Amino acid sequence: MALAASMARPKRWDRPFGGDMTDDDVDRALALPLLSTIDADAFPKSQRLRDIIRFDSRISEYKRGDIVVRQGDYGHSVFIPISGAMRVLIETPPEIQRAEPALSADSSRNHGLGFWEALKQGWSKPKFPEVRDVSLYQQTNTSVRSVGSSGEAESRSYIKDVDKVNAACKTVQIKVGDDDMVGEIAALTRGIRTATIYADEDSVLLEMRWQGLRDVRNRDAGFRAFIDERYRQRALISQLRSLPLFVNLSDDVLEEISKQTKYETYGDFEWNRTFQKTDSRDSDSVIDKEPILAQQGHYPNDLIVISSGFGRVSELLDNKERTIDYLDQSALFGLEEITANWRRDENVPFQRTLRAIGYLDVLRIPVPLVEKYVLPTIPEEHLPELVIDDENPWLQSVEGERIDQELVDFFIDNRTINGTRTMLVNTDRCVNCDDCVRGCAAAHDNNPRFLRHGPKKDNIMVANACMHCVDPVCLIGCPTGAIGRHQSTGNVIINDLSCIGCGTCAASCPYDKIRLVEVRDESGAFIVDEGTQEPIVKATKCDLCQDQLTGPACQQACPHDALIRMDMRDRDSLTEWLCRQ
Repeated sequence: MALAASMARPKRWDRPFGGDMTDDDVDRALALPLLSTIDADAFPKSQRLRDIIRFDSRISEYKRGDIVVRQGDYGHSVFIPISGAMRVLIETPPEIQRAEPALSADSSRNHGLGFWEALKQGWSKPKFPEVRDVSLYQQTNTSVRSVGSSGEAESRSYIKDVDKVNAACKTVQIKVGDDDMVGEIAALTRGIRTATIYADEDSVLLEMRWQGLRDVRNRDAGFRAFIDERYRQRALISQLRSLPLFVNLSDDVLEEISKQTKYETYGDFEWNRTFQKTDSRDSDSVIDKEPILAQQGHYPNDLIVISSGFGRVSELLDNKERTIDYLDQSALFGLEEITANWRRDENVPFQRTLRAIGYLDVLRIPVPLVEKYVLPTIPEEHLPELVIDDENPWLQSVEGERIDQELVDFFIDNRTINGTRTMLVNTDRCVNCDDCVRGCAAAHDNNPRFLRHGPKKDNIMVANACMHCVDPVCLIGCPTGAIGRHQSTGNVIINDLSCIGCGTCAASCPYDKIRLVEVRDESGAFIVDEGTQEPIVKATKCDLCQDQLTGPACQQACPHDALIRMDMRDRDSLTEWLCRQ
């Protein structure tokens, strides 16, 4: 007798978001107005609504002053109030903000170094590694406490003096019933939190991680409509307005376009986990597993706008997919074909295929709207032409130089394209002198922040140093907001004062470029926790020597011009560097 088909439950449920969710807790969550109308019958047996609530949600108590979300955090969950009140900081004070230069790992003692200070630092090495000024750890208005049971304990940041912050800062209070959901846009898009929210009184919140939010959205039409309308009102219109293609459109037209624009996600939102487990990155096998958004030879129904993530553009050549380009945030796919059909009343299909690399969030704008509202506003000379080059045009420089196809695949398959400051080494020029390592060590108290080895293709090596990624998955889940993107430079920085050494960032980094270290005081003694008397551990990584006016010491120290820090989105500069003699 044939067995019935089985469906595996999501692997993430092996580690529930809230390990102590009881049946009563699930009932309590499902009784909330926002969740009570969801159709449980729309969910498969392998992923029942009750199971999503049980495994992807948790009910947490927040004491007055506890920080719910911090401005600059990576959004990985959404909050639904059950009781109490929260307060939104309209203007976030420095002590609650994310890491800035004066608060980063080594800058607590050495921030703002000029040329002579940096030079002096090179020969005045400390006697001990990872030295910290203990007094600085007591100077912030936030602290950290443990919450939860012993088996599921976690750390939570809180404001020491709530009344002081309330009096000094511009805030808005949110009571239960004022808003049914908090943080849904950042959770949906895995974007950055735009404001800090803390408990204004003792509160109880239902928190659902983004996977559960997306699963419920995908299964229930009413909940999807609610979320999508929130996204349209709070993010989509401003997102469209920021694109050059829509700059000449009126607010009324943008409103009309936004109503018919679809937000969709493809691929694996937790691509970093799969990436970490993959030993072989054969290009043919990698590309075959990537979801297809638009197929070469099919006719366009929508203009595709990249919202977040990366997309691979490929074409079929001799029955084999050949990578042409990759697309990142705000890039467009299909505009050339849509324009050709509109101008000449033709029926031109997609000339290439678009796939999701890891994950890809896109906006789909129907072709009739593009033809009616967008294309007529573009001057004739600025309309894109549909030109198909038989040669691979990826990373073509002004001089017509192109990069080898295998190197293109190497960058994409190893996700080097994620880096805004990727460390590339030309091994033909490198003589293994290690001046780059010594330069880094001199700039960081005799503690180098990278290793001179990594994935290699021909004469190009990607060194083991933080790339300061476009999609910094290391930010996800940091309990204290210690790791974040610098607001002015865009660099991913660790705030040594807020870091509790939990290792969440190190475990999340798919490139293994964050390490944990035991810190010492000026005498060389380990700094220990008052409660456990165990040495305090901090996360550390490359900070691009942000405290030194001379820039990254590794690049400055290389005597053979073999090393560069490269924004992989800068096609011209990358091509010029790779193709030089």
